[in-house]
Amino acid sequence: MNAQDRAGAVGLVLARPRRLLSAEPFFMEFIGGIEERLAAHDMWVMLHLVSTAGEEAAAHRRWAERGVVDAVAVVNPTVDDPRPELLRGLGLPFVVAGAAEGSDLPGVVSDQGSPVREAVERLRALGHRRLARVGGPAPLLHTRARGEALAAACAAAGLPEPATAEGDYSHEAGERLTAALLAAPEPPTAILYDNDVMAVGGLEAARSLGVDVPSRLSLVAWDDSTRCRLVSPELSAMTVDVHRYGTLVAEAALEAARGLPVAARRSPAARFTARGSTGPAPE
Repeated sequence: MNAQDRAGAVGLVLARPRRLLSAEPFFMEFIGGIEERLAAHDMWVMLHLVSTAGEEAAAHRRWAERGVVDAVAVVNPTVDDPRPELLRGLGLPFVVAGAAEGSDLPGVVSDQGSPVREAVERLRALGHRRLARVGGPAPLLHTRARGEALAAACAAAGLPEPATAEGDYSHEAGERLTAALLAAPEPPTAILYDNDVMAVGGLEAARSLGVDVPSRLSLVAWDDSTRCRLVSPELSAMTVDVHRYGTLVAEAALEAARGLPVAARRSPAARFTARGSTGPAPE
């Protein structure tokens, strides 16, 4: 494609409730990273918010028909994701943000396993044996990868199988699912969350139930943000350079938009940041 024939935009569809998008810092930082890198090449992000996968597919078809984007960034890849096949059929170049290890799809690979193993090791070193996780929607690849990594890490460390619950990234889910986990006959002494919003909800649930954090329960968030440092105690978190992740996706999308081979890239790995919400397991 010649430069004069380009639309000058990378398309990004977010299929998620608008109320969650406004509450969750992750995507704002992620999009900021994409926009910063694209702007340096006189390009921009065409962002479209939808509620369903069907609406996302319809948006991709419209973009292909009208030629309004040069490439598409696919986010939140799922098990048996139909979007790559659809985009190939439409002739729209694309990249995948968060492609699985070993994937042959163009984009940025995310390592979900090693951060989970680090979190388990940190908690085990504090004496925790009963771990639990409040994850995101089950169809998402990173939800599955983190769940498998947690189960494997616990088994390797000789810990009981972790309790798991499926959330939707909302504050309400964090509260409700944490309360359910704490009502078990043998409640967990540490809970990992797939985002910061649910972790804050979990902290509030523990407080309302009279479960002290961290003397009786340790909490670990994912996707560290200022939200984690505005609560008391401050939340320990798996810290991710989300802005850098966005710039890497933008670089891959620029190559795809220009018809170039998309170089292999890896997103920054999450790292454990200890704060006040983690402590030794209760006696």
